[in-house]
Formats: sequence, structure tokens, C-alpha cells
Amino acid sequence: MNWLREGPISFAHPWLLLLLLLVPVLAFLRGARGAAPAVIFSSLRPLHALGKPRRARAGGWSSGLLHAALALFIIALARPQQGKTRSHVEASGIDIMLVMDVSSSMIAEDFTVGGERVNRLVALKNVAEQFIEARRNDRIGITAFAAHPYLISPLTLDHDWLLKNLERVRMAQYEDRQIEDGTAIGSAIASAANRLKNREAKSRILILLTDGENNAGRITPTDAAEAANVLQIKIYTVAMGTRGFAPVPGWDPFGRKVYQQQEVRVDEPTLKKIAEMGQGKFFRATDSRSLKQIFDEIDKLEKSTIELTQYRQYRDLFPWLLGAGFGLLALQLIFGEALARRLP
Repeated sequence: MNWLREGPISFAHPWLLLLLLLVPVLAFLRGARGAAPAVIFSSLRPLHALGKPRRARAGGWSSGLLHAALALFIIALARPQQGKTRSHVEASGIDIMLVMDVSSSMIAEDFTVGGERVNRLVALKNVAEQFIEARRNDRIGITAFAAHPYLISPLTLDHDWLLKNLERVRMAQYEDRQIEDGTAIGSAIASAANRLKNREAKSRILILLTDGENNAGRITPTDAAEAANVLQIKIYTVAMGTRGFAPVPGWDPFGRKVYQQQEVRVDEPTLKKIAEMGQGKFFRATDSRSLKQIFDEIDKLEKSTIELTQYRQYRDLFPWLLGAGFGLLALQLIFGEALARRLP
């Protein structure tokens, strides 16, 4: 990727700009001295009633032009330049598929966002959004699954569009009656791996996030992981949910939200096996903090390669300032010779 960009104006000798402080000093001294007398008297007493000598309006313009020209010459001496930067970027990105569990068990509220209790899917979407925004050079896609996997977004570099699709992710049964409930981990891995094959990326990553056990689909998780490994797809697995029991929301006959404690059942041995077969790593996220740390660790483990080369060309601007300065001097001469009023 190449682009040419106009840079800001800089100075080769910026310390010379301090000489500009002399311009107002000279203007003050020249104005305070006033015009030289044209007639010499043996005594100034007869002229006291005339007051202090003052410069005529044309003479004021003449002095102003002279001071402006002097300022332009000083700025030209500092050698102003404007640079053009030509940049060439070579980015070796990574293809990443996020595989997100949206089964009904994800409604358990054992995570927090902004100090407020939220369900697992909300917490997952919040952290996934930050992860996506931090990896601008990688193609990222999203697959969601319950009893069946379905594509949220194919691999794309358009992360703004990807984030809009992430917002559309809904939970099975509770928020979208059209999604059949269940946990088809094997089918989800196979579907996401199919999206990653035949790619020329430096690395291909599959991140599986689930809070349950495989109980749907026609392919087992280990068979799917073995197929992904053949395709040289690395698999990270994340088991979500606190240990023991988690609060699951419900509603009483009066429409009030109530909670029941439900046992958390995550198939950690299978998820560890999947990560091992996929040359990846297994994680356990028991709260929002640990989930964020997991994504941060994956971000560090899987870095894109970016090479940036810059070429800078400078264009001197002082000839324009010199020309403007000499032009002002010419005008000053015109005012001084033709318009300035002098005493006879």
C-alpha cells in the first residue's frame, strides 16, 4: 500500500526566528524618534506650541512596509520547508474466525460490564469489540452457533461493518425464536474452519467461546478439530462461566426479574483436547476481567507483521518570502519618495 501525504511546514534553522523580536523593537524606536527637523533653530522654544513631531499617515505606511519586509527576510533566513512523505506499508495480516456460543445457557449473568451485572453474551460481545478494533490489519469473521452454526460475517478488513454485524448477534430461544437451542461445538468448528481454508494469510486462527457441552450437530468436536489441524488452522478455546453455580434470570407472575442459581457445566476436558489438537491454548473465563485478559493474551500471541517505509522530500519556501519582501521594499520606496510629506 502506497500513499503520498503533504507534511506541515518546518524550518531548517528555527532558532533564527528569534530575530523577529527585533522588528517590534525597531518599530518602537523609529516611531518614538519622530521625523528629523528640516529647519535648524538656535532655540526650540518657539516650536513648543506645535507639540511633539508626528509621522504623517503615508510615512506610517512606509515604515510598516519596511518592517514587514524585514520580518519576511528573517523568516526566509530561517529557511521554511514543506515536506512530502511517501509511505509504503506491507502488512502480513492474520485471518481470525470468532466462533461464539449463543445457546440459552449464555443468559446466565455471572459477568459485569461497567460495574453492572450482564449475561455472558453481552460480556463476550463487549470484549470482542475491543479485540476487533485493536487488529485493523487482520481479516476477521464471526460465526455464531446454538444447535446449528450460522454465519454472522465472513472474513473482512471492513471492521466497521463487522462491528455492526456483531451488534446483531442474539441469543437462541430467549431473544430469537427462529434459532434452535443447543450447543453444536463440532459443527461450529467445522463451519468456521471451512471459512478459513484456501487462504494465503500468514496464520489462520479460530477462537471458540462456549459455556456448555456439545449436545447437537452431526460432527464431534474432536473430529472437527482434527480436520482444522489438517488445514493448519490454530484453535484457541475459551470456557465461559463461573465455577459452581451461576445466577440465571427469570420472571415471576408479576413480571419482576428474579434469579435462580443454576449449576455451571462446561466440558473443559474436551475444550482442552480441541486446543491441543489445534496447536493452540485453552482458557477459562470466570468473569469479565479474566475474559479481557484472555483476549489480550491471544492478541499478544498472534501478532501481525507490519513494515513501514517512508521517503521524505522537502521543498524550500524561502524564495517566495524573498520575492514578497523585495516587493514590499519596492512599495516602501514608492511611498517614501512620492507620498511621504516632509517639512520644507
